[in-house]
Amino acid sequence: MKPTRREFLKLSGIGTLGAVVFNGCGIPEQEITIQSSAQMPEDLVSGLEAWYATSCGHSSVNEGIIVRVIEGRAIKIEGNPDHPVNRGKTSVRCQAGLQELYNPDRLTEPLRRNGERGSGSFEPISWEEAIDEMLNALHNTNGSKAVLATESLSGSINLIANKFMDAYGGQLIAHDPVDQTVLHQAVKDVFGQDKLPEFDIARASHILSFGADFLGSWISPVHYAKAYGEFRQGLEGNSPATRNRGTLTQVEPRFSLTAANADRWIYVNPGWEGVLALSIASELISSHNERLDPTAVKDLTSNQGADALNAFAPNLVAASIGISEAQIKHMASDLAGSPRSLVIGGGSAGAHSNGLYNLSAIYSLNYLLGSVGKLGGVVFNPTAPIQEAEQAISSLNDWQLLADKMRQGKIDLFMVRGANPVHGLPGGIAFADALTNVRFVISFSSFMDETSVVSDLILPEPTYLEAWGDNVPNPGPGYKILSLQQPVVKPFEPTSTRPFGDLLLLAAENLGGEISKALPWRTLKDLLRENVWKLHDLGNGSVNGGTREEFWNAVLQRGGWWDTNSRSNTATNKRSVLPTRIVEPEFSGSSTDFPFHLIPFSSLSLGEGKGANLPWLQATPDPVTTAVWHTWAEINLKYANDNGIEEGDILAIEAPDGSKIEALAYPHPAAAPNVVSIPFGLGHTVYGDFEIGDDLHKSKVGKGRGANVFDVIATKNDKDTGGLAWASTRVNITNTGKWTRLSKLEGTVPAQGLPEDPVILVTRST
Repeated sequence: MKPTRREFLKLSGIGTLGAVVFNGCGIPEQEITIQSSAQMPEDLVSGLEAWYATSCGHSSVNEGIIVRVIEGRAIKIEGNPDHPVNRGKTSVRCQAGLQELYNPDRLTEPLRRNGERGSGSFEPISWEEAIDEMLNALHNTNGSKAVLATESLSGSINLIANKFMDAYGGQLIAHDPVDQTVLHQAVKDVFGQDKLPEFDIARASHILSFGADFLGSWISPVHYAKAYGEFRQGLEGNSPATRNRGTLTQVEPRFSLTAANADRWIYVNPGWEGVLALSIASELISSHNERLDPTAVKDLTSNQGADALNAFAPNLVAASIGISEAQIKHMASDLAGSPRSLVIGGGSAGAHSNGLYNLSAIYSLNYLLGSVGKLGGVVFNPTAPIQEAEQAISSLNDWQLLADKMRQGKIDLFMVRGANPVHGLPGGIAFADALTNVRFVISFSSFMDETSVVSDLILPEPTYLEAWGDNVPNPGPGYKILSLQQPVVKPFEPTSTRPFGDLLLLAAENLGGEISKALPWRTLKDLLRENVWKLHDLGNGSVNGGTREEFWNAVLQRGGWWDTNSRSNTATNKRSVLPTRIVEPEFSGSSTDFPFHLIPFSSLSLGEGKGANLPWLQATPDPVTTAVWHTWAEINLKYANDNGIEEGDILAIEAPDGSKIEALAYPHPAAAPNVVSIPFGLGHTVYGDFEIGDDLHKSKVGKGRGANVFDVIATKNDKDTGGLAWASTRVNITNTGKWTRLSKLEGTVPAQGLPEDPVILVTRST
């Protein structure tokens, strides 16, 4: 059984002297002298057990976790009860971290290409040879022709990567498959904030969400789900009779997990979310002015009031949005009638050619409602508690420009860590083809994936359960926080890996000059200790006092440091004037030839594909359809019946550029007639190349399974930020005549249709 927060604090003594339940300075010697974590004899059991605090490398916000270790072998992961981001809860992705640690596909030593690039032919080499080749590539490359591509980084590793590439003269570019460029820019434009805010869901009384599947996969779902439980129970009053249950309205074209949990789910034509938000603003000012912040009304409308938003009157725009005038007025009334209304937006709402327009209009509603900087509203996060470089947020436009430079021979060295752009960029960019023009490619991947296989040199790094690290969650919980990651097991033989950060520091030392001066640390752990000692000198927060070494141990034991009193005092009076004209979304393909809007969505378990090599995640049912192991297409039930499409029929999904993928039909009673929804995550050609199943049903866990939705997503950008407009593709559907049973848990009885309206769904009563 995992410990409760009360038991955790009691055992660790954190409430008094900060005594340990976890070993903060590493793993006890007796636990590592005998062990090979993967191959330890099963009958060698002495009962030595410990729980170690660290942070999850599979979570987008690095949830705090505790790992049960017996005889040096990690056997269970649970949420850290003391960590502010997830408070003892954890996602299925974190639970599956053990399968990354013990994965049979892990790269166990450096590899050098010995065949044609992309052939997958590599030979093992020693670390001495591998480091020499890396250093030779760096020495022989002009910095301006070098690129380091990573996942979105945070904390000390982000600082090292930024300082290294700045001093070297190269480009650092981040890859986020479901490009969040638009969201970050909207937060900056509307609120003047560089960090994402804390949406105080727990204390809100009514939430209006546009496209943000915050209970499923959007940004920080574990944190939001925990807050949502409190939101539903009500935080006011001491008894259920005096608590006020919060209500949720979800607006989006797909029936997501958040829509399924909402009081009202409202379908909206894709790309028209911003116009709906402005129509709600028009109705609020016209009919509920007494409820609004008068200064905000004045600022947002240039002192013109409702006249500034005449173009968005509900009776004028309802038909274009796809809902009724009465529904718009009802949403405005719900917001005005609630004491603490919160409006959030993201997901597909920001994934159109007018994405920034949409999200800026959506978030501006919080100013009208007086919800900015207040409990139950939008709470700003303070600056990071440590020295931190600005997090790289790269758009699709940045990647298109990079691919063009590669084709022109302007890039000689491409390094990649924690990202898989060959699989996670739209097929139209043809990034693998662009890489063939790069002189030398280095991958720091622990697994062979679509990008690593076209590399010249692979330098595998340890998994997050074997490595040091830290991070500043974005978004944070509303106050300063630093999460720490420590190795909970010793890297086991024959695995021979080197941390990415340590390799960059080694390269900086070898290159010398300004690069060496910019990065004076020998290891990443040295930088971590330096940062933690600075927190010690502050003398406040969740851990304080003692010597520096005692403080370091205590912070590791707790899984990090946070200061609940360090709230942001940033001014909240930055208000941009609301648009006065309608900006319509643009789509790839005509509605005549391509009648369906493609709305891809992130898998709860696989994300956008990073977890596709882990059987536990492949076997985790989608919470709405219960489907597993396949790529499926959610289509309208009536359309399916009218066209003779049954569950499991293999559909060809064709995009306007001629690209195609295949997906299994899932007739869905809550799917809009003109929308087809397909999950990200599958369609790997290399990743997860090991067999599972019994002798009669063996198959690869990830390789060759399902389809990659990115192959049919158009290379269309948000006009303002250059971000990927991944919801702006129209497609056509053809039944191939082939059939495969769709693996799912809900049984063979089809989902029941709705009474009258297959689009507008009321799922909860008050």
